[in-house]
Amino acid sequence: MPRSLQEILEHADQLERRFADHEPADVRDAEPLHALRDAVTERAATERRISEAVTNARQAGVSWSAIGGMLGTSGEAARKRYAVSAKTA
Repeated sequence: MPRSLQEILEHADQLERRFADHEPADVRDAEPLHALRDAVTERAATERRISEAVTNARQAGVSWSAIGGMLGTSGEAARKRYAVSAKTA
């Protein structure tokens, strides 16, 4: 079952906090874990940018169908995922 946008953002924030100060002691080369930490941080920021862009598009009158097309999904799937954030902004 797809998670809501809010759940995705909260999970990304949790992972970002966990990774922020973590220095693995049992790994010879921690660089792959640092790359993973950076990717998680970027994902959280990207989800926020997408959410803001969807909100702005809806406020400008763009249809859910067009938004879904840009996201690579259906309009209904886009609405289900982003409608809450589009209403609160």
